[in-house]
Amino acid sequence: MDQGITIRKLLEEYDSRLALELVAGKKGLDRRLPNHEIHRPGLALTGFVELYTYDRLQVLGNTELLYLSHLSDKERRVALQTLYQFDLPCVILTSGSVPSKIFRELSEERDIPLLVTRFSTTKFVHLFSYYLDDLFAPQTTVHACLVDVYGVGLLFTGRSGIGKSEIALDLVERGHRLVADDAVTIIRRARGVLMGIANEVVGHHLEIRGVGIVDVRRMFGIRAIRQRKGIEVEVQLVDWDKTKKYERVGLEDQVTSILDVEIPVVTVPIYPGKNITVISEVIALNHLLKTHGLHPAQAFNKRLIQLMKEKRATGKAEEGDVG
Repeated sequence: MDQGITIRKLLEEYDSRLALELVAGKKGLDRRLPNHEIHRPGLALTGFVELYTYDRLQVLGNTELLYLSHLSDKERRVALQTLYQFDLPCVILTSGSVPSKIFRELSEERDIPLLVTRFSTTKFVHLFSYYLDDLFAPQTTVHACLVDVYGVGLLFTGRSGIGKSEIALDLVERGHRLVADDAVTIIRRARGVLMGIANEVVGHHLEIRGVGIVDVRRMFGIRAIRQRKGIEVEVQLVDWDKTKKYERVGLEDQVTSILDVEIPVVTVPIYPGKNITVISEVIALNHLLKTHGLHPAQAFNKRLIQLMKEKRATGKAEEGDVG
């Protein structure tokens, strides 16, 4: 399967937002950008191509174009031929620059799209990275349910039929917001942020066994859904097993890894009568406390140790008085 985006699709989806205009090389619109990295080929124009990353989007700004303007026509053609000898995916001129005749000729000869944007180089690079970040970011799809609980993204995982959708529905009824059910697409954004979004087909629907498909947006209103949410905690739902030991104190935080990003994980055993909805709210609130510097279990443990020390000191003092 080919990765990336074609120049044709780039123009169809982002031409207005990136202010792009095709000026030459129309036959090469099916060329593909393999990533969202950008290269400014200043050194390549001077003839140094040993480290030239030609497989990226080539952006020429005022610096490169000013350099070319100081060359003679012959020198300018040689400089551009040095660039165009490679299989470039695309060339973009910024700041509304008008491409020279040589630029157009080489683009047509090599079927390499030549685009122009009115934005400055800095602004274009920023917008290009912003719009295409999700497209090229590492991502995966997991069988789970994502709910925004008190502003904390809880990712509910567990075997099929354990009750993830029912918990999500109960949380929505209590005022929280559904992000995705059944299939959650997770994208790793910059700085290790995991972003969860709904599957395009499933959307904001829930499958409730015995009832069928429930349209959360139509039933509970726009306030009950979110388009995307950062994933802060994974809540693993497991069947109760009396032979296993489950966390009872919580002094040490457990973590899991998704797309090489570690996030806290809480394992919750399920058995009849257990109120998982309230427990989910507690998990979210507990996480908020930790992010604000208060670890309840560790604070309780510290207080307990302090009380034991005080009691021991008091006991020794009383023994000394008797003696």
